[in-house]
Amino acid sequence: MFNRQDYVYQSNDPKGDEGFGKVFAIVICFVFFLGALQVAYETVSGWYQNFMQWSSEMLAVLAGLWPFG
Repeated sequence: MFNRQDYVYQSNDPKGDEGFGKVFAIVICFVFFLGALQVAYETVSGWYQNFMQWSSEMLAVLAGLWPFG
């Protein structure tokens, strides 16, 4: 019915494999770096927001203690 032949191409190119491995490793390291950068940003942003909320509440408490209020 159909005379279809499938061909399997096998490449024995160690330099190509080495280059692909290096590029793949660089991409993985870059993605890891972006993830670490995101975690650091979220941590610093959270600390900043919590500090601003705490300082606002502390100023409200201190203003409540002010005798001329």
